[in-house]
Amino acid sequence: MKNQFLFLCLSMLTGFAQNQSQPAATASNTAPAAPAKDWETTVYGSIRTDYMGDTRKMAQVREYNLDLYPLDESLDANGTDINKAGAYNFLSITTKFGVKVKGPDVWGAKVNGTLEGDFFGNTESTIGLFRLRHAFVNLDWKKTGVLLGQTWYPTFIPEVMPGVANFNTGILFNPFGWSTQARFKWHVNPHVTAIFTAYKEREFTTPTVIGTAPTNSDLSQNSASINSPIPSLNAQMQYKKGHWFAGAGFEFKSMQPLSKSNGLATSEKVNSQSVYGYFKYANDQFGIKAYGIYGGNTYNMVMLGGYAGTNHVGGVETYDPIKVHALWFELYSTKKAIAPGLFIGYTKNDGSTADAFNTLYGRGYSATGTRGVDHVFRTSGRVSFQQNKFSITPEVEYTSALWGDVIGNGAIGNNHLQLVGNVRFLILCMYSF
Repeated sequence: MKNQFLFLCLSMLTGFAQNQSQPAATASNTAPAAPAKDWETTVYGSIRTDYMGDTRKMAQVREYNLDLYPLDESLDANGTDINKAGAYNFLSITTKFGVKVKGPDVWGAKVNGTLEGDFFGNTESTIGLFRLRHAFVNLDWKKTGVLLGQTWYPTFIPEVMPGVANFNTGILFNPFGWSTQARFKWHVNPHVTAIFTAYKEREFTTPTVIGTAPTNSDLSQNSASINSPIPSLNAQMQYKKGHWFAGAGFEFKSMQPLSKSNGLATSEKVNSQSVYGYFKYANDQFGIKAYGIYGGNTYNMVMLGGYAGTNHVGGVETYDPIKVHALWFELYSTKKAIAPGLFIGYTKNDGSTADAFNTLYGRGYSATGTRGVDHVFRTSGRVSFQQNKFSITPEVEYTSALWGDVIGNGAIGNNHLQLVGNVRFLILCMYSF
């Protein structure tokens, strides 16, 4: 009897153990998979400080953070050039912060959005305040895509942008800025993409016509874009395969500076066109980039140019775009730890089609409009030292500008030419996250 009792107890324990392990195995095999995330959010940005020094006074933005071109010679009573003096500063206003969001599909398209800003400010008086850079939503189907919101100008190509340490990002030679837009993308085949964009200027604008009544609503920051019923239109083709990336595009822009001129209603436009092309080759050792653009009224891209205004007796002011051409080249290392780079850029004022003008609304001219920049040349060398997400990049940049007297079409003649140059010493310190 005792042996039978022990056998019964062992049988019960064995059965209990099997019953405990079997349901667990069944549960692990039949439990439903964890549901996919409906939303995914990524925070990114960089903490950046620029230490810089210039040997000459420059046309500049935000307390010398962004340098454009050296100022013309300005002699005092003793014949000393006032602008032949240095400028030095430490700034962290280019620190930026952004959020990327992915959500559920919409009408069969993958959806993502980006919101990004920095502390550069929109004007000199708002330096250090948060500034909107990007705010867009992207809907991506397999063959097509639509982007709605504010992002880079279509003439600014993120894949082919100068890698200089200076925050000017090759400005004057490479278009820069962002605008509110609607962009359509069509993947013609795995290597060729067509892109069509309609945009309105916002953060970076065409010059405002001056000399009108202060109460005139046409004096708002981007009135020339608001007055025009036609948005800027851009079309480009891109090719990407292996180590190669290239593209070319065309842009048409129609700005209306005023709705009232000389007391009369006006719909006079500044109509201009631009053509541009670019390429990039990069492998695991080095990379080459190049970009060229020719066009009119490129002021909004932070380049030379703008437009010339001509008054007519008993009539309204008419406008002609000032044309410029610019190109740049960069050779750089694609290594991570130590990466040197060389940048060379050139841009020239080609004038307008006007035979005569009353006022120049553009960049690269003196306050009186009698002197202007014929061309600007820049070369810079850098070495970036990086470990993980922290980098220190010293850079030396030389920029020269040829100043001269302005002639009838807004170009620069051969009288009183003066070549001036500036050397910028810069150290960039940045921690990315």
